[in-house]
Amino acid sequence: MTFADLGLSQKVLSAVTDAGYTKPTPIQAGAIPHALANKDVLGIAQTGTGKTASFVLPMLTRLEKGRARARMPRTLILEPTRELAAQVEENFVKYGKNHRLNVALLIGGVSFDEQDRKLERGADVLIATPGRMLDHFERGKLLLNGVEILVIDEADRMLD
Repeated sequence: MTFADLGLSQKVLSAVTDAGYTKPTPIQAGAIPHALANKDVLGIAQTGTGKTASFVLPMLTRLEKGRARARMPRTLILEPTRELAAQVEENFVKYGKNHRLNVALLIGGVSFDEQDRKLERGADVLIATPGRMLDHFERGKLLLNGVEILVIDEADRMLD
């Protein structure tokens, strides 16, 4: 099986090829077709098996249609730590290089003003830690009724 067999867009396939990947891992082969079909996915796999790509790649394909509106992200990815959130953002930079998507990273330790500006411009992809996301939501700077795709990464750690 190849990434092309999974139903990903040409833009995504090109970025995957440029990153040096040819075959999907088992978690990717199992999750990507379901995510592209707009189905719920619960993925469990060891560290280093490509779990992040298993939700980033189909998300990029699905986001090729439509645009974000101010304060209403189209996708929300919740991460338990700032470090993991930053790693996911790096994946969007790597695999989304052929897309014109606005990505906003909401984590503690960064100015609210800068994050507010990103939200006002409209974010296709919002990557956030729960605390910082709630801060923006409670201040009225973030509306969640436009979210089409929700990812709760490391859900087991989030519930600790």
